[in-house]
Amino acid sequence: MINSDSRPTPVDAEIDATSQGNTTPPEFTAAVESMHAARLRGELTLGTIRSPQKLAPFSHAIGLEVDRGDNDTEDLESVPVDAAGDAFGRLILLHDPGAEDAWDGSMRLVAYIQADMDDEVANDPLLPDVAWQWLTEGLDEADGYTNLGGTVTATASVRFGEIGGPPRSYQLEMRASWTAEGTDLTSHVEAFAAVLANVAGLPPEGVTSIGG
Repeated sequence: MINSDSRPTPVDAEIDATSQGNTTPPEFTAAVESMHAARLRGELTLGTIRSPQKLAPFSHAIGLEVDRGDNDTEDLESVPVDAAGDAFGRLILLHDPGAEDAWDGSMRLVAYIQADMDDEVANDPLLPDVAWQWLTEGLDEADGYTNLGGTVTATASVRFGEIGGPPRSYQLEMRASWTAEGTDLTSHVEAFAAVLANVAGLPPEGVTSIGG
């Protein structure tokens, strides 16, 4: 578990970078700080998680998880590195000043979402298209981006024999990446968080579900 109180600072960013013998660029530090300035709805928790060290000279990662009110207040201060609930996401920032041509920029965001679905939603053949549309619409409202690509996969699992859990379960997985045109990534994180909320089946903000 990683404490979400650990706000990124220039020192935090430098630790990630100096492990590779590099000096942290100020634009990378600014981008990291902007990721943690995102305003998220109350059901989402955000925290710093371990980032990959070999994909780019500089990297930073955040984890988002959906809290449906089943956890104690103390537990809301931490976000797991991997799945611990029925919906979670990871957003990784890669910064490579030498990747301008390959990425069409130096800031690349890599996103991953995994969420359990109920059978009624999962059986909709348009679900992957709708989920991808949520992402594109959210990014269209964010600060500039280019080179968006990814996949959305809907799967079904059936349990047999002596194994716990529901007999059938359904899951949606989204993988995507895009290049940010600036260093303010606040709106990118907010767009990503909105997709996670939609995929998790949260009601629109300000609307309470019947079961809530």
